[in-house]
Amino acid sequence: MSQSFSIETLSEQVNEWCDEHGVSPVSGQAGDSVSERSIRYYRTLGLLDAPEGGGYGEKHLLQVIAIRLLQAQGLPLRRIRELLYGRSLEELREVRCQGLAEAQRMRTSVRVTMPVEDEIWRTIPISEDYLLVSRRGTPLTPAQREAVLLALTAGSPKQKPHNTKH
Repeated sequence: MSQSFSIETLSEQVNEWCDEHGVSPVSGQAGDSVSERSIRYYRTLGLLDAPEGGGYGEKHLLQVIAIRLLQAQGLPLRRIRELLYGRSLEELREVRCQGLAEAQRMRTSVRVTMPVEDEIWRTIPISEDYLLVSRRGTPLTPAQREAVLLALTAGSPKQKPHNTKH
């Protein structure tokens, strides 16, 4: 028989796991910790299965950990739902394992400084695949945007435009 626990215990266990492994969402995307309210919100969005027999178990714990791991990669909840919907317990264990390895790799390869008082961070969409971050909120001119996109795609295989008709 599997363990069953309250929503409060679920949030505590997720937060302890995240603290232990240094997992936190990208700045500004979500709260620093998972609250009972967050868990209810995830449930309404279809990110989390309904409690079984009035309680939460391992699958729920893994679902919320997976959400946090994907938030740490900057994914929006809509995309997280697409990636996690219908996952089995075993698949969620694998997501946790792979997500933790990715989070550790990102921590060692990318150092992101947090905004200081006079900074207003702004994300600027460059294309479907790329975002540019400005620490001072400075916008790009259309010519600058095109130059950045050209630099990013230089040497890449040619892609079909999205609006072509067949």
